[in-house]
Amino acid sequence: VQLQESGPGLVKPSQTLSLTCTVSGDSITTTNYWWMWIRQPPGKGLEWIGYITSSGSTNYSPSLTSRTSISRDTSKNQFTLQLSSVTPEDTAVYYCNARRNNVVYWGQGTQVTVSS
Repeated sequence: VQLQESGPGLVKPSQTLSLTCTVSGDSITTTNYWWMWIRQPPGKGLEWIGYITSSGSTNYSPSLTSRTSISRDTSKNQFTLQLSSVTPEDTAVYYCNARRNNVVYWGQGTQVTVSS
């Protein structure tokens, strides 16, 4: 399974950050997959943002749930992160990630900077 993040590298404060993860090598509807978004702010550890399952169920980090939405486009084999009302504290490398049967796959990550 290969994952590739895409989206703007620069977002203005108060706007919505939108990133897409394009999946190849398997279908995002194949059973038992969890499709995740994770980020790493500069100088800090990894932070889980949320996931969407192969059946379309979602779950978000309690600290981000009010601003987060994860959706999918099964026709394009993609899943998308939207994070609203961003601030400079949302600056990070954002990764998409897939987990199935104790195997984890990572995208290469994409830098997103929140700045005016």
